[in-house]
Amino acid sequence: MGVKIDGIDKIIINRLIEDARTPILSIAREVGISGAAIHQRLRKLEVSKLIAGSQLMLDPKVLGYTTTAFVGIFLESASMYASAIKRLKNIPEVVESHYTTGNWAIFIKILCKNNTDLMHLLNHDIQRIKGVARTETFISLDQQINRQIKV
Repeated sequence: MGVKIDGIDKIIINRLIEDARTPILSIAREVGISGAAIHQRLRKLEVSKLIAGSQLMLDPKVLGYTTTAFVGIFLESASMYASAIKRLKNIPEVVESHYTTGNWAIFIKILCKNNTDLMHLLNHDIQRIKGVARTETFISLDQQINRQIKV
């Protein structure tokens, strides 16, 4: 049920993944078609749901968020998943969540100013969510890869 993309679509997508602010006319010149044709192709890719949106990316370190952690959350019962996620959505430092197989029911990524803030967040926010039995935390020391999948 995959979307059909050709070589031109791949070039458009990869240029915009590299830099979403790449001018459409620059891409049009590179592939040899009009800017309007690029816009039509992008619209087709949006309608097909291959392009899920675009966003401005901030560097959390510049804002003072120097601690990145991954937290595995054990739930008392799988039936607590929806209510736990609802509460996690209200914690701004939680930037990703995944419903997983394996050891944890939920695996989240959180950004904190420092380890003290991380400890506070774990003890006073996450571990107090009804249904959370316990957590397991991993602090990221460095991120070497951060990319989109290429087409």
